[in-house]
Amino acid sequence: MKKYAAVDIGSNAIRLLIVGVLKTNSVHKYRKISLVRVPIRLGQDVFLYKKISNEKLKLLLNTLKAFKLLMSVHNIDRYKICATSAMRESKNSKEVLKRVRKKLNLDINIISGKDEASIIANVFAKDFNNHKNLLYVDVGGGSTELTIINKGKIVKSKSFKIGTVRILNNLVKKDTWGKYEEWIKKHTKIYNGILTIASGGNANKLLKISGKEIGKPMSIEVIKEIYLELNKYSFEDRVIKLNLSTDRADVIIPATEIYLKSMNFCKSNQIIIPRIGLADGIIRMISYDENFGNQLLY
Repeated sequence: MKKYAAVDIGSNAIRLLIVGVLKTNSVHKYRKISLVRVPIRLGQDVFLYKKISNEKLKLLLNTLKAFKLLMSVHNIDRYKICATSAMRESKNSKEVLKRVRKKLNLDINIISGKDEASIIANVFAKDFNNHKNLLYVDVGGGSTELTIINKGKIVKSKSFKIGTVRILNNLVKKDTWGKYEEWIKKHTKIYNGILTIASGGNANKLLKISGKEIGKPMSIEVIKEIYLELNKYSFEDRVIKLNLSTDRADVIIPATEIYLKSMNFCKSNQIIIPRIGLADGIIRMISYDENFGNQLLY
């Protein structure tokens, strides 16, 4: 069994996923070994001040140092580190990458919104090809990636600067929402019975709150009910009574709004939350093409 690791440097948190992959002929079997999430909100710096602060850079370096040690302990064969919206927009991202390379001998790959969407959407295209029409919605702190999948093939993909951290800081313009709605309606109107696939940390939390099974369809009414319930509580009560982490209790409401709007725009009545994200997509990419990953030097 090969062991691969994926690091997702997002706008709201940084994640390390370690997976064991067993390859038998053309079939790949995946077994999750470890998932570590560190709540470093890089987007808070970048979306407000256009750069990553020294304080956040230190936290990033410490986190990646710890992740490298964990990868060494697990004897990882290959890894890949990908950074998304916050790092894409940071004016000092090149300096950050150099510091990480110099101190830790790790390479960070800043991926475009389009690549981010396609990496994850390819997982859905393979795993949900029995559904004819899909709208995949991945909500992050800095951006939302949309992908339309028809009969197992990616038809259209687009990244929008609409994310939970941006919304909390009132940084999403009305015009951006208009373009978001227009894009979904324009590219989904030819399809009937669209099923929405939701990914991201907030989607996973919605699934847990709903009590539904992973990968099973649930109605838009269920998401609406959860949304109304969340809004009944203050931030403090969402932490205490709903047992949400402090870095989740604020962003879960704007994330749910994005999912609901997306479903309404494409006239989707059902949603599936498979608990798959960018890190899972990176693992799949490495498992099918080891050149996609880096070899860890111990």
